[in-house]
Amino acid sequence: MFGIRRSLLLSPHHRIVKKTLAMSSSSLAQQSLYDFCSILASKQPTPGGGASAAVSAAIGAATASMSAAYTQRKKDEESGAAEEARKLVEKLDLEPLLRMADDDVRAYRDLQSTWKKDCTLSKDEIETIQARALRVPTDLLEACHERVLAIQQFLPRCNPNITSDAKVGVHQLAGAARASYQTVLVNTPPKEEKQRLSQLLKEIQQIENELLGLE
Repeated sequence: MFGIRRSLLLSPHHRIVKKTLAMSSSSLAQQSLYDFCSILASKQPTPGGGASAAVSAAIGAATASMSAAYTQRKKDEESGAAEEARKLVEKLDLEPLLRMADDDVRAYRDLQSTWKKDCTLSKDEIETIQARALRVPTDLLEACHERVLAIQQFLPRCNPNITSDAKVGVHQLAGAARASYQTVLVNTPPKEEKQRLSQLLKEIQQIENELLGLE
């Protein structure tokens, strides 16, 4: 938290310079938490909410993965819970979530290019860019949904001393799913797609409510 507070206290000019250097040197997945929060807070269009949602999803998946790591004791091996824990780690797979942060940055930058007065792209090229801008947050929402379901299935076999962390992972992934849906809405999805994705959110919400005892 101290590093985040320091980054937010940087001057606007310092933040923009820091952001430009960071974005040119490596992907968001390779940035430190300090640097990511610093560039995210600066007055630049990317990274924005979509990338933030992807990183949040990765943090949620990592939190749940920790619970799986602690469910590999000798008795877990004997009961078969350890094998299920290893399968969960594979399903949670952090790398695709982190890549989506960079995907979002690229998609938004391409979308911005279509708004310029001197844009020379064809109608088909513009539509392809618009479709990709919609696809990125859609993929993230679906990925969050899949991982939430996997954690829910694993919970009965989870080391009881650390189930709260698995549940925290669910809530973080749920938040990322809602955030990505907000980005979906900005990109004007077809009515049928909007309904399909909203149903995924409702399923996630149902799981959250059960974990929180709100049902």
